[in-house]
Amino acid sequence: MTLAGFLTYAGALAIAAAIPGPGIVAIVARALGSGFRSSVFMAFGLILGDLTYLTAVISGLALLAQTFGTAFLVIKWAGVAYLAWLAWTFWSSGITAEKVNAEQSRDGAFASLLSGLLVTLGNPKVMVFYVAITPTIIDIATISLADYGVLMAITTMVLLVVLVPYLMLAAKARWFLATPRALKALNRSAAMIMAGAAAAIAFRQ
Repeated sequence: MTLAGFLTYAGALAIAAAIPGPGIVAIVARALGSGFRSSVFMAFGLILGDLTYLTAVISGLALLAQTFGTAFLVIKWAGVAYLAWLAWTFWSSGITAEKVNAEQSRDGAFASLLSGLLVTLGNPKVMVFYVAITPTIIDIATISLADYGVLMAITTMVLLVVLVPYLMLAAKARWFLATPRALKALNRSAAMIMAGAAAAIAFRQ
């Protein structure tokens, strides 16, 4: 691939990623509810999902697409169920004053990573970008192993540049919420955002 091809791909990905969707609202809700560290792991899960799609496309998604439908539906509804469960958790209990400064456990980090992965794999917007748009930007047939490595690196860096400001701002907002009323509003807001993300994934065709 040429430098122009890499730059075109990076620009298209940055625009697609910056458009708010289930992934953005999910990490914002996670950052509001659990802080920066937990949302970082979720962001890496989102990125892992993108890398999975990129790898599938380069490996020959046209062949996989014939059998990908069922797997996609399973992943999609698993993501919807997980986000719905998070929404219920935030609505019914959420964080308390004692939990605001609590550190995330390893299980929390893994759960955040997994939820990010499920959100991305179940997001039709991401699938359309890699299946329909990416092949028009880069020549899949001529990509070498080195090109693949560069594309993986570009994808990771672009998504980090787009996602980190969202979660930093959301995580920062947590520290201004010290009263029980503010915490209740935070929990309910996070729950509604999670529920909205679940509904967006569920009803998108």
